[in-house]
Amino acid sequence: MVCSKERVARLMREMELVAKVVRKNPRGTKRRRGASVAPNLLNRDFRATAPNVKWVSDTTYVWTTEGWLSVAIILDVFSRLVVGWAMGATNDEDLVRRALEMALVRRAPPPELLLHSDQGRPYTATGILPRLERLGMGGSQSRSGDCYDNAAMESFFSTLKGECVERSSFQTRQEARETIFEYIECFYNRVRRHSTLNYMSPVIYEQQMS
Repeated sequence: MVCSKERVARLMREMELVAKVVRKNPRGTKRRRGASVAPNLLNRDFRATAPNVKWVSDTTYVWTTEGWLSVAIILDVFSRLVVGWAMGATNDEDLVRRALEMALVRRAPPPELLLHSDQGRPYTATGILPRLERLGMGGSQSRSGDCYDNAAMESFFSTLKGECVERSSFQTRQEARETIFEYIECFYNRVRRHSTLNYMSPVIYEQQMS
């Protein structure tokens, strides 16, 4: 639909609509004392020539009346498709492991895959990097305290919270989990258009470009 921004502004005024302001929520990353970390092999290169070449991952929190719900996500850099996710009451290695195992089963990636994350405790625990090494895959981690090294994931979480989480008031973790599941699997992956994907959804982009 071809339309000038002036017309959009006029129609919004007539319908008493206002744009939603994206709020910045800076947060730090905590890692275990003395934990070994992977080098930053991704180096802010958020481009990929095919699916299952580069994945990025991170965790976030969603507030409910019952307490925090932790969410772990794995995103394919090529199409911005969410390939793995897990949710639970605790932000720990098991949460990230479950998201990783979902992604591995769904995508069956080649050994050349690179998985990038921050240096948070779930990613510097004893299991994630060795698991990648056993699969012949590469691990990459952001520099300490630099959120821009994982900008693709930060962008996804901003979208998730702005379009889904902040529009709801969750009474239980299960309610939040069901809402986030529906957003990811039914809307974000299949329907939501991305300017970086020529205004296609991740699923359609992979179908047309792979």
